[in-house]
Amino acid sequence: MLEQYGINLYELNVLTITVRIFLAVVLGGLIGTERDFKNRAAGIRTHMLVCLGASVVMMTNQYVVLSFPELDIDITRMGAQVVSGIGFLGAGTILVTKENQIEGLTTAAGLWASATLGLAIGIGFYEVALVGFIVIASSGFLLKPFKEYIQDKKFHRRVTFYLHLTSTLDELLEFTSVEEIKIVNMNMMSDDKQRKNTEMIVKMTIELDVETQKETVFDSIRALDSVSHLIEVNN
Repeated sequence: MLEQYGINLYELNVLTITVRIFLAVVLGGLIGTERDFKNRAAGIRTHMLVCLGASVVMMTNQYVVLSFPELDIDITRMGAQVVSGIGFLGAGTILVTKENQIEGLTTAAGLWASATLGLAIGIGFYEVALVGFIVIASSGFLLKPFKEYIQDKKFHRRVTFYLHLTSTLDELLEFTSVEEIKIVNMNMMSDDKQRKNTEMIVKMTIELDVETQKETVFDSIRALDSVSHLIEVNN
């Protein structure tokens, strides 16, 4: 439609370079917005720069091919390096918690996906870039209720919380034993402030049946004489 006005966004010129850079910044930033909402390591700026960088690489590759037609250059070579190289950046966002749970996989996948969008934008493949963006953004914002529904269908779920105890763990351990609650992980928190305090802080992860109400268990734990208060950790 734009061709009738003498505009061709598939050729490499100042206009198309500007459009592609703008599109990469916007789409990459929007994907990173969902990660920022969840306070993840890589947010708007990281995704924006990854998408922009991949787009610049692909445009540079296209420029080299067009400028030096006498050379036998593979137009996909630089893009392939981006796809493989982005793995190092993504690996930096993956963490294994003290509860042996893996976090950051979605962020790493989002960075990799942002890079692929940038490659598509950089070569002028706008259609796949826009459709791909819709799908990637939907997986972050719209699929969360579906993910929670699937997780609720699991036989067990894990919850993590901090406990402030005024005495030993005996009463708490007796409660979990009687109620048949599995303790997945338990860590004693130690710092200078705690040494001056009579309370003991414990970080605990337990496994509950799907049918078991989490708040009911929390209320029962709070009711123990040795527990001053309980704070849930949002995973």
